[in-house]
Amino acid sequence: MNFKNRVFGCAVVRAINANYNADFSHQPRTLPDGKVYATDKAFKYLVKNYIKDLYPTEKVFYFKSQKEDFNPRSLEETYDFQFPESTKKSKTEFAQDLLRCIDIRCFGATFAMKAKDGNNVAISIHGPVQVNHGINIWSENNIFSEQIMSPFADKEGAEMTTLGRQSKLQEGHYLHHFSVNPKNLEEIVKLAGEGSQDLIGDDISKLKTAFRLGATYFDSAAKAGIDNEVLLWIQLKPESKKVLPSFSNLIKMVKEDNKAVFDFSKVKSLVEDNQDDIHAVEIYSLKNSVVIKNKPETAKSFDIISGKKI
Repeated sequence: MNFKNRVFGCAVVRAINANYNADFSHQPRTLPDGKVYATDKAFKYLVKNYIKDLYPTEKVFYFKSQKEDFNPRSLEETYDFQFPESTKKSKTEFAQDLLRCIDIRCFGATFAMKAKDGNNVAISIHGPVQVNHGINIWSENNIFSEQIMSPFADKEGAEMTTLGRQSKLQEGHYLHHFSVNPKNLEEIVKLAGEGSQDLIGDDISKLKTAFRLGATYFDSAAKAGIDNEVLLWIQLKPESKKVLPSFSNLIKMVKEDNKAVFDFSKVKSLVEDNQDDIHAVEIYSLKNSVVIKNKPETAKSFDIISGKKI
C-alpha cells in the first residue's frame, strides 16, 4: 500500500571517543564557532548500509560497490550491474528502473548517462525523505588526536616504521532533523508510467528501522563508539498538509547522573498545538543511558534497540 502520511522527526547519533564524520584532514567536522557537526550524507550512508545488509532483496543504487578487479564501479557500470536486463532505450525505462531502488524512492536521485542510441539521459528525482546536517547538541566539543604506529617502513632500508595520526571526538550527540513528504515522488511516478514503483508502507517501515539502528550496526574503526541514541517520529494524518519546523533548536540535552537527559518541552508544546493533525508520536531511546523529560502526553516510548515498548 502506498504511503501517504507526512512525517517529521529527528535522529540523535551518540559518539563516544569516535569520529562519526571526518573532513578531508581526518578531523571531526566543525562549524566556524567550533561546534561539531555531521553531514546528512554521513547519516544516510549508515541508513543505506543497514538496508543493504539487512534487506538483501532491496536494491540500493547509490552505494559504493566493487568490480572483480577491486576497483569501484562507475555510474554506468552500477546501472548495468543493477539492471542487466535493461534495454536502455527510453527515459521512461530508466525512470522505472531507478524507482525500483529503495534508496532512490526514499532519498531521490540526480542521474545522467547515455542511452543505447548515444543520447544523453538526465533524470532528477526529488526524494520524499530529507535529512538535515546533524549538529552536536552537547555543550562540549572536545577533539583529541593521537599518534599511531604502522607495522611497516615506508621505504626499503628504513630503520623505523612510520607513524600516523588519528583524531576523535571525546563525546558528541548529533541531532539530525528529518522529514518525509510522499508527494515529492508523485510527479516522477506519474511520468514513468504504469508499473512504476511508488513509496510504500514497507519502505517506510524499513527506513524507520534503519533510522533506529543504522549507526549502532556500523562498526568501522573510526565509527566504533557511535550509537543511535534517540529517534523521534511524528507521523501526521494522511489528509494533513501541516509542515512542522526543524527540531534542531527544539530539543536540549544535559548530563545528570552520567545519563543523557533530553528536554522535550518545546516538542510537547508543538504536538499539543497541532494534535488534530497528528496520527502518532513515537520516541525511541537507549533506555539504560537516556532520560526523556517533558515528552508529549500522547507519545509512545520504546527501547531503541529492541523496539519494545517502555
